[in-house]
Amino acid sequence: MTFVPVIPESYNHVLAEFESLDPLLSALRLDSTRLKCTSIAVSRKWLALGSSGGGLNLIQKEGWKHRLFLSHREGAISQVACCLHDDDYVAVATSQGLVVVWELNQERRGKPERIYVSSEHKGQKVTALCWDTAILRVFIGDHMGKVSAIKLNTSKQAKAAAAFVMFPVQTITTVDSCVVQLDYLDGRLLISSLTRCFLCDTEREKFWKIGNKERDGEYGACFFPGRCSAGQQPLIYCARPGSRMWEVNFDGEVISTHQFKKLLSSPPLPVINLRSEPQYDHTVGSSQSLSFPKLLYLSEHCVLTWTERGIYIFLPQNVQVLLWSEVKDIQDVAVWKNELFCLHLNGKVSHLSLLSVERCVERLLRRGLWNLAAQTCCLFQNSVIASRGRKTLTIDKLEHLKSQLDLTTYGDLISQLEELILKFEPLDSACSSRRSSISSHESFSILDSGIYRIINSRRGSQSDEDSCSLHSQTLSEDERLKEFTSHQEEDQADQCCGSHGNEDNVSHASVMFETDKNETFLPFGIPLSFRSPSPLVSLQAVKESVSSFVRKTTEKIGTLHTSPDLKVRPEPRGDEQSCEEDVGPVTCPKEEDTEGKEEVTSQPPEEDKFQELKMATAEAMTKLQDPLVLFEPQSLRMVLQEWLSQLEKTFATKDFSGISDTGNSSMESNQGMLLLDESKKGILDEEDEKERRDSSGNEETVDQAACESVNSLRESLDDDIFQVCSPCSIADSLQKDLAEMTTLCLELNVLNSEIKSASRHVDLTLQQCSPEILACQFLKKYFFLLDLKRAKESIKLSYTNSPCVWDTFIEGLKEMASSNPTYIKMEEGDLPTRLKLLDDLVPFDSPLLIAYATRLYEKFGESALRSLIRFYPSILPSDVMQLCHHHPAQFLAYLDSLVKSRPEDQRPFFLESLLQPESLRLDWLLLAVSHDAPPSTSTMDDEGDPRPHSHLFSWGYSQLILHLIKLPADFTTKEKVTDICRSHGFWPGYLILCLELGRRREAFTNIVYLNDMSLMEGDNGWIPETVEEWKLLLHLVQNKSTKPAPQKSPNGNFSDGPSPINVENVALLLAKSMGPDRAWSLLQECGLTLELSERFTRTCDILRIAEKRQRPN
Repeated sequence: MTFVPVIPESYNHVLAEFESLDPLLSALRLDSTRLKCTSIAVSRKWLALGSSGGGLNLIQKEGWKHRLFLSHREGAISQVACCLHDDDYVAVATSQGLVVVWELNQERRGKPERIYVSSEHKGQKVTALCWDTAILRVFIGDHMGKVSAIKLNTSKQAKAAAAFVMFPVQTITTVDSCVVQLDYLDGRLLISSLTRCFLCDTEREKFWKIGNKERDGEYGACFFPGRCSAGQQPLIYCARPGSRMWEVNFDGEVISTHQFKKLLSSPPLPVINLRSEPQYDHTVGSSQSLSFPKLLYLSEHCVLTWTERGIYIFLPQNVQVLLWSEVKDIQDVAVWKNELFCLHLNGKVSHLSLLSVERCVERLLRRGLWNLAAQTCCLFQNSVIASRGRKTLTIDKLEHLKSQLDLTTYGDLISQLEELILKFEPLDSACSSRRSSISSHESFSILDSGIYRIINSRRGSQSDEDSCSLHSQTLSEDERLKEFTSHQEEDQADQCCGSHGNEDNVSHASVMFETDKNETFLPFGIPLSFRSPSPLVSLQAVKESVSSFVRKTTEKIGTLHTSPDLKVRPEPRGDEQSCEEDVGPVTCPKEEDTEGKEEVTSQPPEEDKFQELKMATAEAMTKLQDPLVLFEPQSLRMVLQEWLSQLEKTFATKDFSGISDTGNSSMESNQGMLLLDESKKGILDEEDEKERRDSSGNEETVDQAACESVNSLRESLDDDIFQVCSPCSIADSLQKDLAEMTTLCLELNVLNSEIKSASRHVDLTLQQCSPEILACQFLKKYFFLLDLKRAKESIKLSYTNSPCVWDTFIEGLKEMASSNPTYIKMEEGDLPTRLKLLDDLVPFDSPLLIAYATRLYEKFGESALRSLIRFYPSILPSDVMQLCHHHPAQFLAYLDSLVKSRPEDQRPFFLESLLQPESLRLDWLLLAVSHDAPPSTSTMDDEGDPRPHSHLFSWGYSQLILHLIKLPADFTTKEKVTDICRSHGFWPGYLILCLELGRRREAFTNIVYLNDMSLMEGDNGWIPETVEEWKLLLHLVQNKSTKPAPQKSPNGNFSDGPSPINVENVALLLAKSMGPDRAWSLLQECGLTLELSERFTRTCDILRIAEKRQRPN
């Protein structure tokens, strides 16, 4: 990994592409050579895409949901414009010069209707469309210079008062050359032609020429709205040759000329996207003398243009280049606020956003794109270090970003990030020491929801930096939302923690995020940090640690106050205030009942009660470092079972009666767990007693009793309560160790402790209990201890065919997420609204993300499933496969969309990376050939042979099937894939596999059945390579029935099907391949010369003449 270059400080904005629109174009069938996108427009609600086939696709921007398709028989769509002040209207120009205005009727939920068709420009090429900003009026310009307007009388108005019914079209003017661009603002129409710009007052019908000097070529012009609050009048900017712009007032008078030629000699800024790493070349180029074909007003203070080389964004009032980036082959650009939708010459569409560097990094962090976020920070470190950016990107966020990078892969990048953090430190000593001091201004932690939380220990004071004027500035919408969410989380946490906290533990929470994530791990995820010279040394260290903790706690605490979560709280000191948080696998906010608190004066600290569990955990982890135990499955299971017995003992016999009697949720959950355990114990005791009374009973009685006991266990499982929150306070270090061991038990299927009983019947009862029941029981009891990410992967791997285990896991995640404000918000609104909430408020690396996705799927079905491709790789196909295990066809639609979201050349490699484990290939292939496929009776006859032309049938997932077939695999897997293709009649894939496996005889046999000569022609055709293969092919054709039943081609016609495979066509192919003379000899040998017509003789004569001409003299 090489060092990332640093971009100069003057650049603080960037273009970013966070999502690809290729899947959308693929779903709209706009990614083929026959049909492609030809025009583009955008509004607040819609993205409009016109096609070469005359169709207009209107896609809702929120969620990219395809809502409307408007067809036009008047030709391809050349221009499209959305009404910006009313989303219910759109204007379309066709290749024949007709302009169609549509009313979408979305408010009334009616069908879209054409409200006007203008033939004013029929036979001409419409080059520009523009809507009035106040009324329903469309301006049209064509390549002959004619400009007209359509004023509409719509169904929203009183149709009886037809003010403009008689003369709806008005010719505005005819300029001297082709209209390049139209723009409208406050009663003024701006017309830019090939030679000059014109300003038209449409109310008073007055016209002005802008400037005196003409030009020659496509140059754009646009209005630049002024600030109403400041009393500023709008300006006009007109493109001029040589990278220049005229600045013009609203009366059409040229104020000044701005020159950008030298400013554009700077190197281009990279576009931040997910496909490649950002690259920046410091080399300063030569000045760029450019022609700007169009000018677009973008957001505040900015004007955008483009050339065949890239996109350019200017601050024209300051004569500055905000940025320019290389984006090739742009045909047109549509903008809405800070969003850019670029139509490329090949019909592709890209979606870019203009963002400040800080905002861009924030979005990358929310999506869990750590590497890209770090590279962006290092590239734009001068901008990040600037004081304006410190409010968004704090030191703690950069530290967290650094901890997510792999040291072995991104060593250089981590070094650069560390240097950036050092430069980022404030100069005052009070702030510079805040990360290391216990009594610091701020302590930083991340809640389970992924929200960054600042815990202030001195709320009455602020640092110099915090008192800056930035607090008085208006926050953006995203910042207000983040601040509001942070306050909600803080209020909930305060209810959990109380108003005071342990100072040491606050410091602890910060340190937890600075641990080294790149530490080498042994199998099963056991860190080497637990390795010790001997078990005695390890146990002694644990003993000393516990003793030290108890001693410090005793010194600080004089009186224990009761609380639902057993938090130990010191007396408040002065004006300091802090909140203690448990940093463990699970945190769960609970409401604190302030009434009825009882003082406990003689109860020992909570950690003392975990002494035995701590000792057992340290001993077990020490044993697991021994290779003789670690790599011996039986010994490994014994160690885990012994530890699990201690865990069960600790959480089943713990006495909480003296702690709280307020009836909080933790207590109820624990009591439910105790009752369940006693119920199971009672069942076993009854069975033991029965066996003792009837010791002479036969084995059948024992089996019957065991089955009844298992049924009782199943019933009790349904009534079990999830332990998503710890029933008591657990130290961070112990919580981490318990999570490691509990998750390891789940991964190795050690779900119950070793039972020491003389009763054979008890063991039999437990053996009768199915593994999935034990797994569900284990998840419910110890959910609060599990490493959720590892647990999810283990369940997918070990319980693929047991959906109940996955469902139980998801129920636990839902229970945990139910206390989060985001979960409550997501219960309202449509799918796009909820997806936006999920995208903005839930980090992509949060284990709760799959719970939110499940809730969306339960509510919206397959449409929600297709939307989950934006969350890859946080939500994997294996997750979605479990999510919709009852509806495999929906998973197939998701998988197909996910693969198509990648560029075409990357799809095979991407699909191969998803096949973990390899056995998924066959499962997915079976799904693909079984859904949206032609019936087997159409592709195969009664004997299983191909029907003629059946390889031409359409398969819904043919691209996905072919990708799966062509991926590299071993011989056995290829044979299985071949059998699947044959048994389901997918003949294109079957022929490809026959070629790979060397089954040429089978291939030629099936080609003859398919009866399509095109299979043996062209560069990819199957042509026999030896004389024996030609004889085989001729023999197969000869034995084919001379009068086969007529077969329709896949499009339903008899005459337009492919050329049939018969003796004459094969003989002609033979003559072209081997030469006419050798072909004739072989045909004579096979006795087929009598079946040839004069056509064959004439073709052979032509081939002989061609051979003679090609021979040298």
